[in-house]
Amino acid sequence: MILRLADPTDPAELAAVGELTLAAYDHDGWLGDAEDGYRAHLRDAAGRARDAELAVALGEDATLLGTVTFCRAGSPWAEVSAPSEAEFRMLAVAPTARGRGVGHRLTAWCLDRARAEGCAAIVLSTLPAMAAAHRLYERLDFRRTPDRDWEPAPGVHLITYRLDL
Repeated sequence: MILRLADPTDPAELAAVGELTLAAYDHDGWLGDAEDGYRAHLRDAAGRARDAELAVALGEDATLLGTVTFCRAGSPWAEVSAPSEAEFRMLAVAPTARGRGVGHRLTAWCLDRARAEGCAAIVLSTLPAMAAAHRLYERLDFRRTPDRDWEPAPGVHLITYRLDL
């Protein structure tokens, strides 16, 4: 598996990353009645590549397997990070690539980035029903931070995790 930053000058790659992100969330039923605006937000890989760090995981044959967005506190894509923290968002693995360690590798990439930047911790938000993701985070020693749980939209409750680095 190859991990690298998405090419911000490659519209085809960015479109594929956006579609993979949307497909991963939709496949698991996380979108439900989500408004078109959130679907567009998930597709906005170009925005993530411009304003954050958009990583991709590729198979040996260059097949796109997954993606994650890494950002620092105060940046346009950050939601719950405080100063000295990093955050990652929109961790998405293609349904056909599940169970191959893609999510773990992308999360580890984010941890490495946060450490390299001297961050004290890394945080994330997740839906309460994303049990497989929670197991991954907890295996990596992330801890729940209920005091940071929030609602980005009415009726959309997100729970948070933090890992001290």
